[in-house]
Amino acid sequence: MSIYIKGGRLIDPAHKVDMTADLYVAEGKVVAIGENAKSFNAEQTIDAKGLIICPGFIDLSASIPEPGHETKGTVASETRAAAAAGVTSLCCPPNTTPAIDSPSVATLIQDLGRQNDFCHLYPIGAMTVGLQGAQLSEIYALKEVGCIAVSNMRRPYQSNAVLLHCLEYAATHDITVFFSSTDVTLEQSGCVHDGPYATRLGLGGIPETAETVALSRDLLLVEQSGVRAHFGQLSTARSVELIARAQDRGIPITADVAVQHLISTETCIHDFNALYHIQPPLRSEQDRRALLQGVKQGVISAICSYHQPHETAAKMAPFAATEPGISSIETLLPYGLELVRNNALELTELIERLTFGPAKAARIKGGALGIGDIADICIFDPDEYWLLNEKTIFSKGHNTPLLNTEIQGRVRYTMVAGRKVHQYTN
Repeated sequence: MSIYIKGGRLIDPAHKVDMTADLYVAEGKVVAIGENAKSFNAEQTIDAKGLIICPGFIDLSASIPEPGHETKGTVASETRAAAAAGVTSLCCPPNTTPAIDSPSVATLIQDLGRQNDFCHLYPIGAMTVGLQGAQLSEIYALKEVGCIAVSNMRRPYQSNAVLLHCLEYAATHDITVFFSSTDVTLEQSGCVHDGPYATRLGLGGIPETAETVALSRDLLLVEQSGVRAHFGQLSTARSVELIARAQDRGIPITADVAVQHLISTETCIHDFNALYHIQPPLRSEQDRRALLQGVKQGVISAICSYHQPHETAAKMAPFAATEPGISSIETLLPYGLELVRNNALELTELIERLTFGPAKAARIKGGALGIGDIADICIFDPDEYWLLNEKTIFSKGHNTPLLNTEIQGRVRYTMVAGRKVHQYTN
């Protein structure tokens, strides 16, 4: 379909574009910007006056519980939620049941994604069989069937020798490794940041060293193996410092942060609200500010939703016994725009960290809207208020602290390869 998008503010950080312009889409690609393409006959016109036009968002960490935990969410429900959020490329971690440790599981997830066709779905393969940290999985075969990276998530390895062997194998086949660095022996039974609120509420604390000790080890082994690595969901000031120093030494690494860690802190748990139970935990105001600075400086090149949908019962126990995670993909843009309104980020910086930055980190197509680029497009109203409730949320998981809250910033249209997958009109 040929589409004429007129009069919007086009922001494309990949090409350093920020201007009011018309956009012309045909055969799934951008064919012209600003001036009418020769012989262009629009089958549809979208009036984008007062709206932002940008590349579709790329989410580097959004869990899809299917297969194995369909009560929490399915490929259909969570990719539909992604489309409503302006996400056109979604990277799903391997914590399914069974884990994405074989080509068959990776292929199944991609087939389900194509059947629903709401976004590009990129599985991340399991580094070890069953995520057990003992035996190397079929890493090369996983890459061959479409896995963009491998990860062991927050699961421990049997030994550092096993981890090094995995990294060396991944480096040999030029496979990116995604880390969520944590030392489970330091984490123990903790459920919140090890600070004054943990003490006051009598909850087990997770020290920042649970992240930084593991991160230091992982950086050293990445440097030794030469593997290309991405570090996800950083939560501490010290982690930003460690990543920056490694990047300065020329180690080929990138990093992301969950949007919740840029907005919220440990103070949110003051009333034992389990909807804020997340791992890594929400940390101190000092950590939050350092993470924002890391985003501003480009040390952290991507912001992700870290979407983890759960059924209602998963959050109904006492705080420490609830399952960690927030259903957050549909609040990715509103949370990001809150940072812009608070002058923590420029709008162009936010969009770059949601598009071009993650595209480079994951080495996937997208994140740009130059002539000839694939027409993965998000069109949103940064000022519109809307109520997030059970009728307006598409994810099967309603475990968000923003449920039944009026939020600002709404996606009007999402296009994948020039095809509308989401449309909202007043």
